[in-house]
Amino acid sequence: QLPEQQKTSESPLSWFRGVYLPPALHPLNKTFVKGGEWQDIDSTQEKRRAFLQDFCKKYNSRKKLQTHLVHLVSRIYVEDRHQVLYCEVPKAGCSNWKRVLMVLGGVAASANNISHDDVHYGKHLRKLDSYDLKGIYTRLNAYTKFIFVRDPMERLVSAFRDKFEHPNSYYHPVFGKAIMKKYRHDADEEALKTGSGVKFKEFIQYLLDSHRPVGMDIHWEQVSKLCYPCLINYDFIGKFETLEEDANYFLQLVGAPADLKFPKFKDRHSSDERTSAEVVRQYLKELSKEERQLTYDFYYLDYLMFNYTSP
Repeated sequence: QLPEQQKTSESPLSWFRGVYLPPALHPLNKTFVKGGEWQDIDSTQEKRRAFLQDFCKKYNSRKKLQTHLVHLVSRIYVEDRHQVLYCEVPKAGCSNWKRVLMVLGGVAASANNISHDDVHYGKHLRKLDSYDLKGIYTRLNAYTKFIFVRDPMERLVSAFRDKFEHPNSYYHPVFGKAIMKKYRHDADEEALKTGSGVKFKEFIQYLLDSHRPVGMDIHWEQVSKLCYPCLINYDFIGKFETLEEDANYFLQLVGAPADLKFPKFKDRHSSDERTSAEVVRQYLKELSKEERQLTYDFYYLDYLMFNYTSP
């Protein structure tokens, strides 16, 4: 049920109206799955897929999509050997997933020896939007499409901690400077010069501002706008909260080498405490009640689509 205020005002769900529904769910190919220990994970997986499908049916109509196909698939990575498509959601295990794709594609022998820079700045992986239209359609129809998501507020806080609480030669000068210039009324010269030291409350003011001084970024963009889950029919929906078991089940599903397991290591800032529900609570204390509500509203679709409990 939509809350009362959603019914009377412009609903964020209207963003999805006017698109073709994806075809009915295809059954997952479980030919490669060995052993019965995956039964619970498989059952959870089927529930997630059905839940998302029901959500999309409920909130979609049959008009034509206005967004260009190439834009829709711009976050999707291709691994042709095992015929998989991975939609990247930052702060939901994406660095290690890209490492795994490199191993699957024969670019690397082990996920453990691939550096962060190689993962994100190397030219080892190909995106779906680099193919011609026929190549895009063929892969969308034939390959196993998967996505890994995370509790929206945890993902948001994780992105803030990563980009603004550690030295960063891009996010501080590009985002930090603009954020402090607009939202910190007593900003000193040093802060405006370096862009370092953005507070979480200032970051949220930027996020919620319809006239942001600098654009959106994939690390805090909504999953609904990164991966278009009601337009692209994902065969597998993994969650960061059950990352290891979901990932290793998926690797079995696509016939990955038996010795390839999803990496357990934290990609960067490994000494930091992981962003948990408790860590998120501490950050949310810095916000007013209204700011907390508006931040939840901003990720409303992500909460709904992937069946996350509102904070």
